Amino acid sequence: MASHSLQNLSCQYCKRSAEADIYTSVNRQEDPELLEELTSGRLFVWQCPHCGGSNLVQRPFMYHDPAGRHMIWLCTEDGVEERVSQMFRDDETLSAYTARVVDSVGDLIEKVKIFDAGLDDIVVEMVKYVTRLEIGVEAKGLRFLRTDGADNEITLAYPKDGQMEMLAVGFNVYEDCAGILQRNPHIRQMATGLVRIDAAWIERFFK
Repeated sequence: MASHSLQNLSCQYCKRSAEADIYTSVNRQEDPELLEELTSGRLFVWQCPHCGGSNLVQRPFMYHDPAGRHMIWLCTEDGVEERVSQMFRDDETLSAYTARVVDSVGDLIEKVKIFDAGLDDIVVEMVKYVTRLEIGVEAKGLRFLRTDGADNEITLAYPKDGQMEMLAVGFNVYEDCAGILQRNPHIRQMATGLVRIDAAWIERFFK
C-alpha cells in the first residue's frame, strides 16, 4: 500500500513552515486510484496553509508496479541512492525488476508514462537523442508524453520561449532505435540492476 509520513516543509513563497502528510511511496497494484494523481503531478504538490501557495515537493519517493515488475526511485537526498542500491544488491528477488533512479518528480512521471505505454525507456532515450540532434533541444529539455493513434505516434514535449512545444515522432523511429539496441546487447547489459537511464547515460554510447 501507499506510504506517507508527516514532514516539516517550508513554503517557497512566504518562507513559513508547516507539517504536511507527504506520500513516500505508491504501489500501482494496491493504490490504482493514486495513479492519475501521480502522473498529473498533483501527488507531489503541497499547498501552504499560511499563504495558499502551491509548492512542488521533491522528497525521496518510490513507485512500485509488481505486475509490470517496475520500480522507480526518486532520490533527492544524500545517501538515499546508496541505501537503495545496497537493497538491490542484498535482495536477489529484485533482480527480475526493471529498476530506475531519477532525480526529479518530472523524471519520475516520465518513466511511469513510458512504462505504462509498454515502451522500453532505453529505446525512448535513444529516440530523444536522435530527435534532439535534429531540432537542437538541450539534453534535459525533451520529455516523453504519450503515444497516439493506431500508429502509436510518439508525442514529445520541450520548452520554447516559456511554453511547452509538442513534437510528433513516428513509431518507425522507435523501431529503428530498438533495432540499434538489439544489435548492441552491451547497452542492455549496462542497464541491469538499479540504473539512472537518462540523456547523459545514453549519450555515452553515441560518442
